[in-house]
Amino acid sequence: MPADSHLHSRPKHISHAAPTGLQALPDANGRDSYLYVPPGYRPDCPAPMALLLHGAGGHALHGLDLLREHADAAGLILLAPASRDSTWDLIARHYYGADVELIERSLAMVFADYAIDTTRLAVGGFSDGASYALSLGMDNGDLFSHVIAFSPGFILPLASRGLPRMFIAHGDADDVLPVAICSRRIVPRLEREGYPVTYVEFAGGHVVPPGIAQRALDWFLDQGNATMPDQAAQA
Repeated sequence: MPADSHLHSRPKHISHAAPTGLQALPDANGRDSYLYVPPGYRPDCPAPMALLLHGAGGHALHGLDLLREHADAAGLILLAPASRDSTWDLIARHYYGADVELIERSLAMVFADYAIDTTRLAVGGFSDGASYALSLGMDNGDLFSHVIAFSPGFILPLASRGLPRMFIAHGDADDVLPVAICSRRIVPRLEREGYPVTYVEFAGGHVVPPGIAQRALDWFLDQGNATMPDQAAQA
């Protein structure tokens, strides 16, 4: 049976120390997921965290690379799973399955050992990963406070919960997922449904320029953009 889109793992109070740096999280499917914890992490200071999803044909490290160079300075924990197949289950099969189950297990492992700031807990991705992040984020606004989508193609929420804040960026010359039929349609729909959306359209193709990644991170870390997921779920 297809997995439910609702994630049930939640951050908890953590007082014990845990490893920092890059860590592989092996999975039975044979495709490693990765966790990166900055060296300055302390359990008495809950850290912002981003779940990052790679594009089609990519690897978990490609997801990690979306914000990896900014993680140390920002004190940002990054979790990057790998899709079971060449792209994410919702895109390949139009339903959630093994990939959302892996995400659930990976989040549970992180939440068991690391103190996470629940007002700055994002899901993000690039290309197919961005489409998946938007859809999963809409289905889990009671967990994710923010969604970061670089060059998404579509959204397909199953049971929207809450109103997480959205950051969407897309190149005006994207020849893989053209902006005119992707983000320029996605953004108005999200705004009609009441989501707070920050949209950035930049000169370029199907890429994530460093300046756009930095802008997304600054938006995410801005306490003025903080959202309490439990409150959002009740909105």
